[in-house]
Amino acid sequence: MSIYLTGASGFVGKNLITNFNKYFDIKKHIRGSEFLIKQNTVIHLAGKAHDLKNISNKDEYYEVNTELTKQIFDSFLISDSSVFIMLSSVKAVADNVVGILNEDCEPNPKTHYGKSKLLAESYILSKKIPNNKRVYILRPCMIHGPNNKGNLNLLYNLVSKRIPWILGSFQNKRSYCSIDNLLFIINELIKNNTIPSGVYNVADDEYLSTNEIISLISNSNNQKPIIFNLSPFIVKFIAKIGDIIPLPLNSERLKKLTESYMVSNEKLKKYIAKELPLNSKQGIFKTLKSFKN
Repeated sequence: MSIYLTGASGFVGKNLITNFNKYFDIKKHIRGSEFLIKQNTVIHLAGKAHDLKNISNKDEYYEVNTELTKQIFDSFLISDSSVFIMLSSVKAVADNVVGILNEDCEPNPKTHYGKSKLLAESYILSKKIPNNKRVYILRPCMIHGPNNKGNLNLLYNLVSKRIPWILGSFQNKRSYCSIDNLLFIINELIKNNTIPSGVYNVADDEYLSTNEIISLISNSNNQKPIIFNLSPFIVKFIAKIGDIIPLPLNSERLKKLTESYMVSNEKLKKYIAKELPLNSKQGIFKTLKSFKN
């Protein structure tokens, strides 16, 4: 079995190579070169990530996430390769979720990142797939794993300094995606030819609250969590002040820290018919422990 891989230098790409190179012959695409696909499977991970600071040129999202995907997918269609796996994002559907996000939700992305991913998805879905080929569009939620730098890392640094968490009165539920579970799913899609082509959400099974994440961070450091249930009215008042003068908390940051974003993985789990390697807390704890090294 062989894989043609784009995005080999990214977090998912590096982990995929480490975990798959014992079983697959992996050909890494060189940025800027032509797509010469001779492998059984194409895994398209290359993309421009969501810029949380909002300073990126919007055209870059469409050049990389949309146009590059079109090029490699066209090359896949005319090749002898039989499996195409593209890493999209739940942000191609929604930036905010009411209830639980599943594959039937009507896409309505608000950012150029989400819109560029959705355009790439739409292009793939507009093409007729030959009977001897399978095509999978994966929409993971927040991917994490050992040594990944992201929001979990920022939260870890905050809690590890023993700074009290004052948002304990806010109740939310969020989905996460362990890199171990994502790689397990990709491996299943490659090997199991009974899984139909289509769009699939990727997430761990359980939803976790931010308060639970704070507790897991403290536990990973053998500490007791410091969570204060400050009145939501007072917290929102402080956040409004933060909108005017520089404070660690403002209205936008408060929303991000306390909103829910629940993603269903039921469609994918039904076809894989296997349990994921890690549950949500196990995956988060494994990531947190890596931050100590």
